[in-house]
Amino acid sequence: MSEFNALVVSKDEESGETSAAVETLTLADLPEAEVTVAVEYTTVNYKDGLCLSSGGGLVRKYPHVPGIDFAGTVEASSDARYKAGDKVVLTGWRVGEAHWGGYAQKVRVKADWLVPLPAGLDARQAMAVGTAGLTAMLSVMALEDHGIKSGPVLVTGAAGGVGSVATAILANLGYDVAGVTGRPETESYLKSLGAKQIVAREELAETVKRPLEGETWGGCIDAVGGAMLARVLGQMEYGASVASVGLAGGAGLPATVIPFLLRGVNLLGIDSVMQPYENRVRAWERIAKDLPMDKLEAMVQSATLADLPQLGKDILNGQVKGRVVVDVNA
Repeated sequence: MSEFNALVVSKDEESGETSAAVETLTLADLPEAEVTVAVEYTTVNYKDGLCLSSGGGLVRKYPHVPGIDFAGTVEASSDARYKAGDKVVLTGWRVGEAHWGGYAQKVRVKADWLVPLPAGLDARQAMAVGTAGLTAMLSVMALEDHGIKSGPVLVTGAAGGVGSVATAILANLGYDVAGVTGRPETESYLKSLGAKQIVAREELAETVKRPLEGETWGGCIDAVGGAMLARVLGQMEYGASVASVGLAGGAGLPATVIPFLLRGVNLLGIDSVMQPYENRVRAWERIAKDLPMDKLEAMVQSATLADLPQLGKDILNGQVKGRVVVDVNA
């Protein structure tokens, strides 16, 4: 069928306000690219919330279809690497921001942006992982490459998308995980994912008073940034690493160089947007191998295209726990 449903964001030129609604489009509406994919599932990320909001600043051209990741089946391809019927997944490459994304039953994208769906994962599971889960695995891989020390591995923003998957992966690999949360009601959820210790956000929210504190953490995946990251840097074991992926706490870093100079702390920036193909394939294969699917199901809630405008607001307000999988055909 040439017609399909998509969540389209439009902008009122006079007021500057945006609105989102499910509309019927045709294949002719899609941007030009090599591969057309019949989307099965997508998900909701913080960037999607920004794309759905009037002040998000990520969308430059309207009308727009958000959705920064998706999984589905190739419907048509002019690139020899993909043929009709192939299962694929896409994360990053500014899809859903500069290029129409996964909040649609059909998408058309560049072949270089896709990755074959690894054996052991179906499309729904891939989106239960999504960009957040890929980022989590890239962070785990970065910590492993630099050597995780003896202490617990701290995960900040542990109840969010990145934090939830990171907690489950690290626990499954045998590490003691300490999850940071500001919501007491998420403690049982984090323990179900494998967290051995729960740290209240307030314990790490204080302004840095001393650049070095006791050596507490053998590694850290930080999905918050800002003042919390600065505080954590002074608590790392000698030579330990922090994989930083988050900006929810702000892009500033009110820290000194002392943790880096005197304790040899490594600050590793993780960006999933434009990862080389080989890294993406390796990370997805590790996800299929090292992320327990029973733990994955515990962090998933389901939604439809019509639910997305409200979910966009909820995720910006910190009200979304775990992962939201969107069935675009429901």
